[in-house]
Amino acid sequence: MRVEFFMARALELARQAAEAGEVPVGALVVSPAGAIIAEGQNRMCRDADPGAHAEVLALRAACAYIKGTESVARLEGCTLFSTLEPCTMCAGAAVLYRVSRIIYGAADPRAEETVLPVACGGIMEKESQMLLADFFKNRR
Repeated sequence: MRVEFFMARALELARQAAEAGEVPVGALVVSPAGAIIAEGQNRMCRDADPGAHAEVLALRAACAYIKGTESVARLEGCTLFSTLEPCTMCAGAAVLYRVSRIIYGAADPRAEETVLPVACGGIMEKESQMLLADFFKNRR
């Protein structure tokens, strides 16, 4: 799996979110075959929805993509990429959607530990951290 390739795309989605005034988090779902099947970026401000996290939006889109071929869409075998360690809500959603693993960039300093033992962090961590730091530095 081309981990850096997928994380680079997630970072581009995070940059787009930042340009729209959102906290810069990007996420995507990759199929077992290695294809990006869905993408998401934070849309909490734009959608006036505190649950519109990048990961949840990507999971929902991936489910909609798969639903065309299955009666109940499951994301077994899929990987969720996120630029930030998923919060409890997003990690819980990944469990419900049956994602096989999560790969994220920056650890969330507000989180004690990731909820999922299948999560793998630190991929392009500095880039993810810098994007978040720059965003908040410019906002404050």
